[in-house]
Amino acid sequence: MTLRKWFYLFWTTLVIGAVVGTVTGLVMQLTDQEAVRTGKAVGFNLVTSLLGGGTISVLSQMGFFAYLIVRYIFMGMIPKKWIWDYLQIIVIVIVLFDLVYLRYTGAEGAAAFAPYLTLPVAILVFGGIIAWLKVKWTNKSALIPTLFFMIAVSSIEALPSIRLDNAASTIFMMLPLLACNAWQILILQKVLGTEKEPI
Repeated sequence: MTLRKWFYLFWTTLVIGAVVGTVTGLVMQLTDQEAVRTGKAVGFNLVTSLLGGGTISVLSQMGFFAYLIVRYIFMGMIPKKWIWDYLQIIVIVIVLFDLVYLRYTGAEGAAAFAPYLTLPVAILVFGGIIAWLKVKWTNKSALIPTLFFMIAVSSIEALPSIRLDNAASTIFMMLPLLACNAWQILILQKVLGTEKEPI
């Protein structure tokens, strides 16, 4: 990847993160009845959302390049691609299980179980859609790596908000993060100029 291509990927991802973060922050602000009633400074919150979305996009890019490096190293160490694919599937299952079980058992008081299924199901569905698009645009070997990146890596990147066990902070972090991750994984083959690159 040349510096020019990296700049393109960096700035487009930054813009996507900033825009999605701003829109998410604005919608959350306008749907917060307490904020509407007390008349909190919407302008300040928009700037905060813009900067927050940009920061999340940078976090997304660090995770993306970290995953590409780790994938490159493991593909060199593991002789068979199917072993690496199975390892990724196992990690995906563990991450989805942990997103439900660990959050539920860590909740204070008698919490309902169903709300803890929402986040993992949403990530799984969104990751599945992105993986389907990636396979359609490249080839079928991109399915498992894309699912792994969209589910496991996104969940690890979102740990700071997930640990808070607060719906608003999780939503604010997950939406820009998933948008940035989806953009990077889908545009990678075009940026590199390899239309059939699996990931």
